[in-house]
Amino acid sequence: MVSIRVGEYIEAKGISYYAFENKLGASRGSISKAVKDCKSIGSNVLEKILLLYPDLNPAWLLTGVGSMLITNDAAPAVTTFRLKTDRAVESQQIPLYDLEAIAGLVPLFGDSRNLQPIDHISIPNLPKCDGAVYVTGDSMYPLLQSGDIVMYKIIEDILNGIFWGEMYLLGIAMGDEEYITVKYIQQSDKEGCIRLRSHNPQHQDKDVAINKIRALALIKASIRISAMK
Repeated sequence: MVSIRVGEYIEAKGISYYAFENKLGASRGSISKAVKDCKSIGSNVLEKILLLYPDLNPAWLLTGVGSMLITNDAAPAVTTFRLKTDRAVESQQIPLYDLEAIAGLVPLFGDSRNLQPIDHISIPNLPKCDGAVYVTGDSMYPLLQSGDIVMYKIIEDILNGIFWGEMYLLGIAMGDEEYITVKYIQQSDKEGCIRLRSHNPQHQDKDVAINKIRALALIKASIRISAMK
């Protein structure tokens, strides 16, 4: 939880809760209570924390990934992929899931309410997201690279819910297994198919029968922690 990591930062810096709350202009006891009760902290307060404490790593605070403090090798970045119809959500807790533990998008999308996330991500003013997972592979490099986190919105109506040219997280039936990938989806010349396009030019386009798509989600944002040169 973000509030727990705020408490860890306060403890690591040797700051009293009173001094921390006073510097933020927050009511006395508000932060300490949020930490103690594991409650969410408003996006406006999080923004102020990051502004007043520039050594605090935003990616670690929001996701738990990376180191607590910003050093020369930590360069977190958040990228959004918005549709014109998207509305920003001031504050939301986006569950981060471990796909290897869940064994696929189909069980994740079908029963996410009963699955335990490994953490929650809180980033102000993102479009509404249903969840987040880690990316593997290099098909979308350099836009996305292995180890990035993508946040998604589930598409329930696969046949009619595709926005052509946008980036999607897909679960594709491959015999008895599910192939998980992130691709741009474009219209195909083949009837009953969609065309999957990579950002990496070394990967060729591939036409896939739309009835092979078992799970589909629109990518809304990504988080990366990369090494600074």
